[in-house]
Amino acid sequence: MNPKNVRRLINFATIVVVILLAAVAIYWYDLGILSNINALQAYIARLGIAGALFFMLIQVIQVVIPIIPGGVSTAAGVILFGPWTGLFYNYIGIAIGSFINFHLARRFGKPLLTYLISEKTYNKYIGYTKNQQRFDRFFTLAIILPVAPDDVLCLLAGLTKMTFKTFFWIIILGKPITILAYSMSLIYGGQWLIHLFQ
Repeated sequence: MNPKNVRRLINFATIVVVILLAAVAIYWYDLGILSNINALQAYIARLGIAGALFFMLIQVIQVVIPIIPGGVSTAAGVILFGPWTGLFYNYIGIAIGSFINFHLARRFGKPLLTYLISEKTYNKYIGYTKNQQRFDRFFTLAIILPVAPDDVLCLLAGLTKMTFKTFFWIIILGKPITILAYSMSLIYGGQWLIHLFQ
């Protein structure tokens, strides 16, 4: 299967997953827990450690194989587990997925990237890798900022001479900032919208 067809398959899978997530949301709405955040969190808490591990696995998958929009899954972590526990679970899953991306790119090189990202996206960012110091600075800043295409850049980092130690510490120290900023914007932005329409 050629890279273009693989990316089409991933896009199709993304649509299917979004539909499934909508179905779960409708099911929870029928149960009466979707409109009550405390009831929803209590429902998830009854799943125990299995629910947390399953959520973190989903986060790992969405980083490595982008079939779930990252914003959706990160928001789900905040909603389902609360801001701080959700931050922790998001952090663990996303960090593990980022490490996997780095190693996959280092092991399989550019051919792997052609299956996961478009040529346009690849060409947009590959220029940053020509100067290692410049890329390291750019990558660090991108990981801290919540709007950068982190998953793509983690793959590109695996094509460079960046050591795993450097990559590890950038992810470990930078990712919490991004996830915290995103989580807080979800919490306070959501509350603002609720008050706006009340």
